[in-house]
Amino acid sequence: MLQKIKKIDFVIVAVLVMLMIISITSIYSVTMGDPKFEGSHIKMILYYIVGFIAFFGMSILDYRLLMKYAWYIYFGGIALLLFVMFFGATINGSQGWISLGFASLQPAEMFKLVLIIILTYALVRKNKPRLSFIQDVIPVGLLAFIPFVLVMGINDLGNALSYVIILLGLLWIGNVKFSHALIGLVLVGGIAVGGAMAYVHYHDEIKESLGTGSRAHWMERIDPWLVPEKATAKASWHTHNAKLAIASGGMGGKGFMEGTSVQSGRVPYTYSDSIFVQIAEEYGFIGSSVLLLLYFVLIHRMILISLECRERAGPFLIVGIVSMFLYQIFENIGMFIGLMPLTGITLPFISFGGTSLVISMASMGVAMSVKLHGREIDEDLPEPSTYRTVAKQS
Repeated sequence: MLQKIKKIDFVIVAVLVMLMIISITSIYSVTMGDPKFEGSHIKMILYYIVGFIAFFGMSILDYRLLMKYAWYIYFGGIALLLFVMFFGATINGSQGWISLGFASLQPAEMFKLVLIIILTYALVRKNKPRLSFIQDVIPVGLLAFIPFVLVMGINDLGNALSYVIILLGLLWIGNVKFSHALIGLVLVGGIAVGGAMAYVHYHDEIKESLGTGSRAHWMERIDPWLVPEKATAKASWHTHNAKLAIASGGMGGKGFMEGTSVQSGRVPYTYSDSIFVQIAEEYGFIGSSVLLLLYFVLIHRMILISLECRERAGPFLIVGIVSMFLYQIFENIGMFIGLMPLTGITLPFISFGGTSLVISMASMGVAMSVKLHGREIDEDLPEPSTYRTVAKQS
C-alpha cells in the first residue's frame, strides 16, 4: 500500500487541490448573501472530501478489475438510466435525478465513466490491428447508442453528446480504418451542417411542431447560437449577459466578489454551469488563463501516464477520460462565448455539483490507477498481435 502511495503523481494531486480552491472560492463569491444558495461552498467542501476519497480509492484499486466486471458495471448503469426515465426527479428541465433526501444523484453523469469502462473493455477484447466497420465499429457504437437514446429521452442533451465524444475518442485510439474515419467525418459533418441549415430554414415550423412540450426549451438554447435574430429575449438573456460579463472582466478582472453581472444575478447559475463567467469577470483574462493552464497540466500528465503504460487497457481508459474532460471544458466555456449552443454541462472540478465532481475525481483515480498498475502485464487478457510480432523480432 505504501509503495503504491509513493508512486502517485503528486503534480496531479496539486492541480486537483488548486482546482478545489478555485471552485470553493468562486462558489462562495456568487452564493454568499443569497438565502437560497448560501452555504453551497460548505457543501462543495464536503463533496470534495468524498471526491478525494473516491480519487485515492480508485487509485489504489487495480483498474483491471474494472475490465473484469465491465458488463456488470454497464448493465447497472443502464438500469439507473431506465429508473430515472420513469421515476426520476426533474431539475432544470431534465428528468435525470434520483433524490436521496440528503443528496441527489445524476446517473447520466455517472454513466460517462461507465461508458469509458465498457468501451475500453470491448475494444481491447477485439484484439485487432485495425477495426472493421461491420464487425467492430457498429457493435461498439451500439454500446454508446443505447445510453445516448435513454439520456436524450430525459432531455439531457449535454451529457448525451459527451457519450458521442467519448466513443469517437476511443474509436480513434482503437485504430479505426482511415477510410472509415474519413467517411464518418464527412457524414457527421454533413449531418451537422445540413441539420443547422434545415433548422435555420424551417425554424418556424420546428417551433410550431415542438409547441410547449418538454423539448421546446431546446430551441431556447439553440436559437441564440444559430439564429440570434429570431431568439426571444428570454432565450438570449443568459448568453448575452454572459458575454458582457466575460468582456467586462478585462485583463485582471474586477476583483473577488466585485463582478457586477454575476453578483447582481444577471447571469443565472453562476454557482454551477455558468461558473466560468464568474471567473472571467472577477479574475479576468489572467484568471481564466490560469484555469485553462491547470486543465492543460492535468491532461498532459494523463497523456504521459498513458505513454508509459505497458498494459493496453490503460491508454484506452485515459483517452476516454481525456475525451470526456476536453468536451466538457470546450462545451462549457464555448457556450458562453458563442462557439457552442447552451447546454447543461458542468465545468469539471469547478461547477457546484456532487455527482459531477465525484465522478470527475473517480475518473482521475482511474487514470492514477493506470500509473500505479499499468506497468504490469495482465495475463488474463490476450496479448495483441502487434505485441507478439515485436516480441518475436526481439
